[in-house]
Amino acid sequence: MGEGAVLVHLRTNRIYNLNRTGAAVWRLLEQGRDLDEAEAELLQRFDVEAGELRADVARLVRELSAAGVLDDGSR
Repeated sequence: MGEGAVLVHLRTNRIYNLNRTGAAVWRLLEQGRDLDEAEAELLQRFDVEAGELRADVARLVRELSAAGVLDDGSR
């Protein structure tokens, strides 16, 4: 997958393909970082505006939470 990631929801067998930014968010959350910490680190790693990054992260968390893959109570 290169720098991306594939998530498999074991209860539904749905597959989610994350790009490199999404994979970085997933890995940071998996390490126990909250969304604010993850966003701060991603702003240092990627050449992106803070507002755009926050919107992209929020959308990813919303989509994965709605699918039951992620608990969005991390913020």
